Amino acid sequence: MSFTTTDPRLAAATARSILSCPAAIELTVDGVPQPLDDALDDSGAFALQDACGVPTFLCAPDGALAYAACAGRNVLLSLRSGLAAEETDPEDRWETLVLAGSLRSVGTEACDCCDDTRERAVVDVTFVLLTRSLPDGSLERCRVPLAEFRSPSHQLNRGYLQRSAEHACDRHQDELRRAVAAIAGIRLGDVIGVRLTALTPYGAELRWVDGDGARIMALEFPRVAHSAEELGMMLRTQLHPGIC
Repeated sequence: MSFTTTDPRLAAATARSILSCPAAIELTVDGVPQPLDDALDDSGAFALQDACGVPTFLCAPDGALAYAACAGRNVLLSLRSGLAAEETDPEDRWETLVLAGSLRSVGTEACDCCDDTRERAVVDVTFVLLTRSLPDGSLERCRVPLAEFRSPSHQLNRGYLQRSAEHACDRHQDELRRAVAAIAGIRLGDVIGVRLTALTPYGAELRWVDGDGARIMALEFPRVAHSAEELGMMLRTQLHPGIC
């Protein structure tokens, strides 16, 4: 098997971005039959988080994945990139992230929106690989150094920023409409729809439609966000306290 040599930091940033923003997930656990329905959320997708470079599943405490985590079973995780094409350098469009390692249970937590208790099963990653298909049908591979993959400098990766903006648009439309009405000085009823776009640690763009048509406004943070917590605080203070 041959591997492509590339900038380790760039490769790690791409890997963390795909982990934060997968379009599809395939999970294979040693000794556990498919499918792992107890690890799916209400939408039928795996409840997977990137916890500072540690893939973390939220699953039923009495399910197969939780038992596998308590037993330390080996796992193979394949994630297809969900990164928007326009946000990706054409030379850096890796299609799939492959992670190998072992599961480990780190306890339970209560769900924020219901009374359910969920098990937190993490993957102790020992192998990271990026792959993409080439025009001739061959497969290009890039091995990612573990130390760089786990670096906290990749916390606000472009996948995380993309998913954060999508979450705000999908789950906090009312808060965004109220923020635009207050900032632009227009009636709430005139704000038809809002999109939060181009989110970065420095700021974002607000796009909306009102009675005068489509409008856009740049939003600049008072200081650069260096963590997910700081980014959330910036969005809540600059836009609306209800945005999470």
